[in-house]
Amino acid sequence: MKPYKRADRVSGHIQKALSDLMHNKIKDPRLNMVTITGVKMSPDLKIAHIFYTMSDITSDIKKRCTAAEKGFKSALGYIKRTLARELGLRYMPDIKFHYDESFDYGSRIDSILKSIQDHEPGNTTS
Repeated sequence: MKPYKRADRVSGHIQKALSDLMHNKIKDPRLNMVTITGVKMSPDLKIAHIFYTMSDITSDIKKRCTAAEKGFKSALGYIKRTLARELGLRYMPDIKFHYDESFDYGSRIDSILKSIQDHEPGNTTS
């Protein structure tokens, strides 16, 4: 069994701590429907790429991402201070937030497959 790299362990701690922080402490309405889907650390632990998705599907994706980016930008100082205390690292990594498009892509593929299934010859559900 291959042992985990330190970057993998640190990214797991960051994801858990940030998810708890977003759920319990940050009250920004722009970040209400945000879910942290993953954290990828650089090998030197200097940059944390944090991936998120949003469960609010009522508005367009561009508007949601812009609002979430502004919310993350305004809360960045608080997030870094809180994570630094919880993680106890010698150096707090720079944090970069990225929208995780894989869930939207999966949803689109699912809807395409459903439409193909609905239009199959001999399908009685139409």
